[in-house]
Amino acid sequence: MSSTNSSSAAPGPVDRAFEHALYADTDTALDTGASLLAADPASDSELAKRGQEFVAAAWRRGWQPADVVRLVRRELEDVHVRLLSALIHAQQPYDRPRGPRWNAQLDDLPAEAPPRTDRFSHASAVLELYRLLLRLPALEPVDEPTEPTGPTARRPGSESRMLTRIRALLAKAEATGFPEEAEALSAKAQELMARYSIDEALLSTRTQGTKDAPGACRIGVEPPYEQAKAVLLDAVATANHCRAVWNEPFAFSTVVGFEADLEVVELLYTSLLVQARTAMTKAEAAQRAGGRKRTKTFRQSFLAAYAHRIGTRLTEAAQTQVTPDLLPVLATREVAVTDRLDRMFPETTTTRLRGVSDEAGWVEGSQAADRAQMAPRRPLR
Repeated sequence: MSSTNSSSAAPGPVDRAFEHALYADTDTALDTGASLLAADPASDSELAKRGQEFVAAAWRRGWQPADVVRLVRRELEDVHVRLLSALIHAQQPYDRPRGPRWNAQLDDLPAEAPPRTDRFSHASAVLELYRLLLRLPALEPVDEPTEPTGPTARRPGSESRMLTRIRALLAKAEATGFPEEAEALSAKAQELMARYSIDEALLSTRTQGTKDAPGACRIGVEPPYEQAKAVLLDAVATANHCRAVWNEPFAFSTVVGFEADLEVVELLYTSLLVQARTAMTKAEAAQRAGGRKRTKTFRQSFLAAYAHRIGTRLTEAAQTQVTPDLLPVLATREVAVTDRLDRMFPETTTTRLRGVSDEAGWVEGSQAADRAQMAPRRPLR
């Protein structure tokens, strides 16, 4: 007497749906997969579990919550962003401990639940999201320590108060309608940023038994006019002892530097971008009042000039901030930042800014940068 046993169980509806939908780009394949899932309500929990696995795989490939949300928002629709947010929250209890920047990204996730739809539409959206998650490439890891290390760990209260003051000053600079007031507020914020950065550098050299090494973070650089925005971020990073590498396909730049400097780069770039948009809107209104229509070339040239001028003036200001006794300390940190950058990005290329052809836009952008940037200030000791 003999019997025959199947060597493996037959694939379930989720596996069959994935076979049809995830490895092909056609609408027909997507519809077939969605139909299989819609017809089997019992597969819902397994489908959600697979989604969490896709999210965990994205983390292993170096992606972070804000990176994936940014990409999904650009490539898909709002319903997919909400589905992703729900998956990330569901996966969170199973993740290893992360740092404060990661946790802040979780806090910024959309809180709204995905809208209720028919089963077929829901399954189609889920499969579209999973298609994207499945194909995410590996990125350079930018993991931060789960607990502060180095000198910043010794005085978290001081750090918090300083950054709170900087944020408040920049918020006022963004909100005011008076250029002179914005300049004064930005100048004060820049002075605090410079003091914060140099104080951290000096404390690191004087504190025994601590480890302070460069880290990295990603900052979104999204269309439109992403080239000009990347140039602006590069200028801000360089002036604050950091280095930036732009990833155009995924709409972010990776900034490498010491943690105190990374924080002020994020703050300053965000503030200058807000101020640039406000100034560009006013400049366009003046152009329209003179009989000129809004043009893409005007905005591109405006932001390119703004970024160029900001970079020039930040570099000039940086030269006045450092006394000779600080040069060895900052040089050592610059070497460490460059070493980390070279290890993360052994091959980089330089991109030439395109589409800068509007003279009025360039002039207006340069003037806006002059208003946004700070006046020279005394050297910091």
